[in-house]
Amino acid sequence: MRDQPRLGFCCKFVLDEPPGTHATLKAERDATLHMNLTSVTMAHLAKLEPADRRAKLSGLVAHNLDALARQIAWVGDRPPIERLLRMASNVLPGYTHPIAQEIYAEPEMAALVERGLAEAGALARRLGVRLSFHPGPFCLLASRNPAAIANGLSELDYHAEIFDRMGYGGGWHPHGAHINIHVGAGDPGVEGFRATLPRASRVARDLITVENDENVFGVEAVLKLADVVPIVLDLHHHWVQSGGAYLEPDHPLVGRVRESWRGVRPVAHISVSREAVSAACDPDTLPDYPALRAAGHAVRDLAAHSDMMWNRAVNDLVARHLIWADFEIEAKAKNYASMQIARHILDLERASAMAAE
Repeated sequence: MRDQPRLGFCCKFVLDEPPGTHATLKAERDATLHMNLTSVTMAHLAKLEPADRRAKLSGLVAHNLDALARQIAWVGDRPPIERLLRMASNVLPGYTHPIAQEIYAEPEMAALVERGLAEAGALARRLGVRLSFHPGPFCLLASRNPAAIANGLSELDYHAEIFDRMGYGGGWHPHGAHINIHVGAGDPGVEGFRATLPRASRVARDLITVENDENVFGVEAVLKLADVVPIVLDLHHHWVQSGGAYLEPDHPLVGRVRESWRGVRPVAHISVSREAVSAACDPDTLPDYPALRAAGHAVRDLAAHSDMMWNRAVNDLVARHLIWADFEIEAKAKNYASMQIARHILDLERASAMAAE
């Protein structure tokens, strides 16, 4: 994991041909469903008779395990630079919920889950695909609410159990696998996070990472946890939180982030403001935060993610940072956006090689 730069998309696969090229909208939906995980509400499951509930859940789990394998196989067939995937959290719908727990405990379902996760993990390792999770906002370890902490720990351990069954439960971030979360509430903040962390499972503690956000916990704040967890640097969050600062690879903060991974190749996040902002920007110049704010763009709009990685200067920045980190591309067009930035970076490499000849 140390030497090969990787970047990739997050959670959901978008059709590898432009919308509208299929014969019907139904065919497009079916093709998208084939490649993506799906879920069900626990309220819906509760309304079903026991046999129907079991059939519904087992069908969803079988589909999700197959779809996960298809995503990993697709990523593994891409050029080496694109072999990174953030998995969707809903691999096992309702796994921690009482309405579904009895079904997951049944031998047939347990065997399905065990086999499917083991095969998916083995496939990822064979194809050199780096995997991660990014649980939702309710997976937090800093809160004054005991129920919120209990829920956060349950969610964290659920993701860790999936990774364990996939073969990533042995030690510190094996093969670069990680479960990335935010700190949580500003009160109790990083000290609350630090106090709660020992309550997570051993596997979870070996897989967890924490990223900076654009509100309370900037890079300096989350680095206070660097002695216990690796830090995921989100360059876009930092740009918003700092009012427009860009970090280059040689910045001291980057060095501290890098050290927090303890020999594992770090991962970072990148995104860019929505395309609506692009009219006020030169795509070959890094977006100017103060100028965009002065032009009337709200902070929430500047923080929101674009469909594609439209700013070539931001893509150049990622290319420079690949010397030390892999990148998850947080864009709404998912694999389209990650393929776009990968092409841009490969073009830069080819141009540099030609210039050196």
